[in-house]
Amino acid sequence: MPGNTPGKKASRSAKKKSAKRSPAKKRSKSKQDIILVPVDFYPHSEAALEFAANMAQLMNAQIIVLHVVHDPVDVPGFYLHEEKKERRLRRMEDVASEMLASFMRKVTEDYPDLPAIHPASTKLVVGIPVTRILEVVASLRPKCVVMGSQGRSGLSQVFVGSTAEKVVHLCPVPVTIVKTDKTLNRP
Repeated sequence: MPGNTPGKKASRSAKKKSAKRSPAKKRSKSKQDIILVPVDFYPHSEAALEFAANMAQLMNAQIIVLHVVHDPVDVPGFYLHEEKKERRLRRMEDVASEMLASFMRKVTEDYPDLPAIHPASTKLVVGIPVTRILEVVASLRPKCVVMGSQGRSGLSQVFVGSTAEKVVHLCPVPVTIVKTDKTLNRP
């Protein structure tokens, strides 16, 4: 019987397999790639965001700017905040949220020629930076992570460690580290 030839069975199964793959390809193309940019508001973070914006333009990717409020204890932390000669305690998250918004305003004003920065979204999380960055990577599944680094070396690197270095070693997606001149990285 001509309908039962091995060649036809193989071609039918190949068609079924390709039909199963095509919806996944369509989904991956319709979902915009993400570049995650963790920031700490220092100049090296601004340099990383500029670098990521250039990448995003080339990749047609979305930028998500992440700030981790470093609060290693279970009790919510507070910053002593002076506002109009009034000293008061404010939740770390509230102050960090304002700092993130201010950082984004400054960067969009400083780089008007980088259109990928303007639609960037922001995300604020609380916890230990390396752990939370890796959790956000697992959740968002970005194409890559772009981080700034102070470029510590010697004893300060040994005792303090580097968030960027730890993320490079543990992150399941590619990580690009952007360094700036150490003299620019003062608070």
